[in-house]
Amino acid sequence: MQLTFSVMAWGGWSPAYQDRDSWAQWQKSLSQPESDISPALAQVPAMQRRRFSRLSRMMLEVAFQCTPQSQCRSVFASRHGELNRTIELLQSVISREPLSPMGFSQSVHNTASGLFGILNDNRAASTSIAAGTESLSQAMIEAYAQLCDDPSPLLLVFGDDPVPPVYNDYTEEYELPLALGMLLAPPKAGRPQLSVSKGNALTPISYGQLLASLAKGENCQGHLSGFDWSLQHD
Repeated sequence: MQLTFSVMAWGGWSPAYQDRDSWAQWQKSLSQPESDISPALAQVPAMQRRRFSRLSRMMLEVAFQCTPQSQCRSVFASRHGELNRTIELLQSVISREPLSPMGFSQSVHNTASGLFGILNDNRAASTSIAAGTESLSQAMIEAYAQLCDDPSPLLLVFGDDPVPPVYNDYTEEYELPLALGMLLAPPKAGRPQLSVSKGNALTPISYGQLLASLAKGENCQGHLSGFDWSLQHD
């Protein structure tokens, strides 16, 4: 099985690399300094965005960087989703404090997907994916299936924030917080070609390396999110 896409546009955000130009300066590292920085998200009125979690802000930021067309279908993927907000709600229950209606409404896994539709008045279909360490790859499979049915470009957004400290013993994800977005279409000449196949034959690469290769217009290949990936520029 090999799935091949054209990358029509892309976006990426982390505390150290906040736009497409900065990803060209990416340096390989096992970890990033801890930071509470969130995307400015200037496209959203302050009264709205102050209610958003950092994960929602990150995913919306990279979606906006991709500048999708109106009524664009979308696939949003996250391993942990709004886990931080859910833990806050559980702590309120333990402390017998009132639950925040806003916090409750934005604690679901498809929060970013729903906010994207509301902010853009986008009524096109949107899918939310959670598949553990393979969340990004499974989102690519979903995108491929949708493109087989309709070849018009589709927005894919992936993002995760570090888990709450109570889960530190169960996960190691050095690159987080991070979000990436891609506007994908069937293969066509003149666009970067991204292929994903089930396997474990290649040397591991990171999300940062993939984003840096897109920023620099360089080819790369490696194992990521449980699959083998290949990025080729014409």
